Amino acid sequence: MISYAVDTDGIATLTWDLPDRPVNVLSMDSRLKFVSLIETAIADPAVRGILITSAKKEFIAGADLTLLASFRGAPAAEITGKMNALRDVLRKMETSGKPVVAAMNGTALGGGLEICLGCHRRIAADRPDAVFGLPEVGLGLLPGAGGTQRLPRLIGIKAALPLLLEGKKLSAQKAKDAGIIDELVPADQLIDAARAWLLSNPNASQPWDRPGYVPPGGPATSPELHRLFMAQGAKTQAETRDNFPAPAAILSAVYEGLRAPIEVGLDIEFRLLAELVRGDVAQNTIRTMFFSMNDIRKLSARPQDVPTFQIDKLGVLGAGTMGAGLAQVAAQNGMTVVLLDRSTEAAGAGLDRIAKTLAKDVEKGRISADKRDQVMARILATDDYAALAGCQAVVEAVFEDRAIKDDVTKKTLAVTGSDILFASNTSKIPISGLAQSSDRPDRFIGMHFFSPVPRMALLEIIRGKETSDETLAQALDLSKMLGKTPIVVNDGPGFFTSRCVSTYLNEGIAMLREGVAAALIENCGKHAGMPVGPLSLADEIGIDVMYKVRVQEGQDRGFTGPEFPVVELLHNEFSRMGRKSGGGFYDYPADSAKSLWTRLGELFPQAEQQPDPALLRRRFLHVQALEAARCFGEGIIDDPRQADVGSILGWGYAKHTGGVCSYMDTVGIARFVAECEAMAKEYGDRYAPPEFLKAMARENRSFYA
Repeated sequence: MISYAVDTDGIATLTWDLPDRPVNVLSMDSRLKFVSLIETAIADPAVRGILITSAKKEFIAGADLTLLASFRGAPAAEITGKMNALRDVLRKMETSGKPVVAAMNGTALGGGLEICLGCHRRIAADRPDAVFGLPEVGLGLLPGAGGTQRLPRLIGIKAALPLLLEGKKLSAQKAKDAGIIDELVPADQLIDAARAWLLSNPNASQPWDRPGYVPPGGPATSPELHRLFMAQGAKTQAETRDNFPAPAAILSAVYEGLRAPIEVGLDIEFRLLAELVRGDVAQNTIRTMFFSMNDIRKLSARPQDVPTFQIDKLGVLGAGTMGAGLAQVAAQNGMTVVLLDRSTEAAGAGLDRIAKTLAKDVEKGRISADKRDQVMARILATDDYAALAGCQAVVEAVFEDRAIKDDVTKKTLAVTGSDILFASNTSKIPISGLAQSSDRPDRFIGMHFFSPVPRMALLEIIRGKETSDETLAQALDLSKMLGKTPIVVNDGPGFFTSRCVSTYLNEGIAMLREGVAAALIENCGKHAGMPVGPLSLADEIGIDVMYKVRVQEGQDRGFTGPEFPVVELLHNEFSRMGRKSGGGFYDYPADSAKSLWTRLGELFPQAEQQPDPALLRRRFLHVQALEAARCFGEGIIDDPRQADVGSILGWGYAKHTGGVCSYMDTVGIARFVAECEAMAKEYGDRYAPPEFLKAMARENRSFYA
């Protein structure tokens, strides 16, 4: 686990190498072993210096999140008893009078970097792929082994706060430039350089343990840093909307800790960590954004008895925004792509769109000009279906019209044969019906990409009634080749993501009809944790798109929804189609920021008594989660991990909740059902909980055991 050896020069070398782990992590066993070995080295009079390194490619990746996940709701005393030994031994190590060096052979993150910060010297292998940082904030935590205390003391408060609050990861060179790494050396010289430093510095100490020490940039009590804390506190509150406690806790740890001796600062940090790690925000975030995300990316839903599918040539039907984005991603991942549209001009316009996107990437240094040229060379833009010959898979991304989709599907399969993997990128139209355009509906599947395709990680894979296991497995293989995070759902109108996000839009527009002020609706949507307000999102999607979808749904199943009259009014009476037309719920002047349309108050008069913002926030979160529960009851989705990841990545459901299922579990299923029933009496049947959820409440079940 961690080997220990003392050489003839008196250097004790601790080498991390956790068995059965691809990377070193701070598991409970490894923590205790490290603590024991450090205490052994300190107590041994023959040891003149301590060298800490790794036998794996990377140094230490951070905490074992399995350990942290076990602390949900645990008493603070239990967490302290299990975790404070590492904090204490690092302080003992840096004040032992013996020099300690971290020989960082690769990436050091989180607790791994905190161990390095507790060393007197940090020497790293000069590897371009190694990264260094304290990313705990992304999981709802703070660095709890001294990171909030040592980093600001080492590089200054002003430089440390962005790294702590944003969880930035730095390259080796940038970490050296920041003052985190003291020395970069070739990898084959790392241990020799570390040994040489230990032998030359027998009386090493930390800067903050020397008399008269002042952190770079001045003490925390300086007027300039006081203003910095005030400004950063306001910024943090505006960005988190009080939904994420970790950034505020980090600010508090630095502000209070840097005004006191480091021992006091370490106690403050650990107290704040214990509160965070036992709380729902951190626990739900860890479960969804780490464990569930990793399971999904490993294709846990893939049928196991199907050979891995390799795609060299991909056909993309439709060169609009979605098709062009998909073609770009496929080409960037090494595939040859045939980008087909109804005319050479339309196909060429899609290719031009890709070229402009890649040009911006070159300009910003994301890719090289050579890489851009290689990507462009892999894409053939054409209107000739014959060019699709030899494609192992085709993704249709044309307009959401059944007749058009039927036409391009039949023309494609006439060239490729119907045994290829054929996918439709549709967000609403049932896959089982579209599959009837093929004489092999078992080879037909839905692959719902999100816009913009190059940036959006989620891919919603929709299994039709006749879709085979082989087709599902191959679609998942394709998603992996494209670098996407795939969730698998079953067929049904709206599938999962489109159906759930529609409730957010609907509820915002329903509130407008109730007389709730538009600004209050928008602000409460954002304060609930959504990326934008529902009216703003409607404008981004397009009022015309929403109108056409509602007309189609009306034809399909007689559904209009509470928002239809409003959408119809904006579409038919005022020709306000959203941002693209310069006006929807908002006005979009060319020379100033957008603002709510002034006539909204006239068309939808505000009630004299406005509702409590907390009620509106609860309505927004409940109505979306409730629709997800209906999807479970109807068999559209059956895995809470997929639902939670899909809700956060797909439509931006409030990340601090951990996703729709985690949200319902956190509220408590029985309480959630009762609150929905109360809102159904007040606002309508759209809040009526399904029998599936009521049964869970009666049986005291939850989505996660």
